[in-house]
Amino acid sequence: VGICATGVEYYGEPAIAVMLGEFPPGSFRVFSGLSGDLDVLEAEHRAWMAEHRPYLALVHADPALTDIEDILEELAARTSSGFLVGGLASAREAVGFLADGVIRSGVSGVFFSTQVPILTRLTQGCSPIGPHHRVTAAQRNILIEIDHKPALDVLKEDVGPELAGDLARIGGLIFAGLPIPGSDTGGYLVRNLVGLDPNRGLLAIGHMAGEGDPILFCRRDRGTAREDLIRMLGAIRRGLRGAPRGGIYVSCLGRGVNLFGEGSAELGLIRAELGDFPLVGFYANGEISQDRLYGYTGVLTLFL
Repeated sequence: VGICATGVEYYGEPAIAVMLGEFPPGSFRVFSGLSGDLDVLEAEHRAWMAEHRPYLALVHADPALTDIEDILEELAARTSSGFLVGGLASAREAVGFLADGVIRSGVSGVFFSTQVPILTRLTQGCSPIGPHHRVTAAQRNILIEIDHKPALDVLKEDVGPELAGDLARIGGLIFAGLPIPGSDTGGYLVRNLVGLDPNRGLLAIGHMAGEGDPILFCRRDRGTAREDLIRMLGAIRRGLRGAPRGGIYVSCLGRGVNLFGEGSAELGLIRAELGDFPLVGFYANGEISQDRLYGYTGVLTLFL
């Protein structure tokens, strides 16, 4: 639906962006069409993986895959850093990838060895609006109780009386946040609210929930997203010894023009903070960082 280039985004229009890179021989390996059985990956690339232990993988995935989160965890475990970067493809019709050929499904990408210096960071597009809670009763993706109270009542308390009185307004504005266990940055995964039942106080989210799971609610906010992107870019800039050789930026469909406004504002911030360097990327149906699938985030990966 949208692609990125240096300082500019192309959204909802025909466009192509190409970045050329030169890497040491044998320092990368393209793979394509992975699905649930990753033994195929081992069989096809065993010799390269044994000689060049993959450090990180840049991946694109079909959003229709039902077991995508399991695949990402298994694939990340096959890298020495435990890190993937990338996103789920976005398209108004059939999705497609290029990975040594045209691919229509599965997970495709490229492994990089330690010969390729890489830096990656993530920026959030939502901000918490209340405290951390605990799911105390749930069935699949339906939250029945949070903190031993009806789940919808807890949501209403966090969003405040104005939105609680008109719940039709929270679509696309309020989301569920799933805190990442052990995160030293307070990281969380954003998932959509997909339904509510005012009569029984139930809340459905885009994630299978279990009793005891931590949860918070968050708000999609342009100002906070802009501040967090600038914070992330500033931290990167202070750690760089020179200009990046190139970069890949994968941002959410809900960001870009839909959050930062017209005029390629999001890509302009990257250029303003880090300068002009070759950059390509796309707007995704979900963003991949480490071994997790995120939403409403931006994942920047730099070749140093």
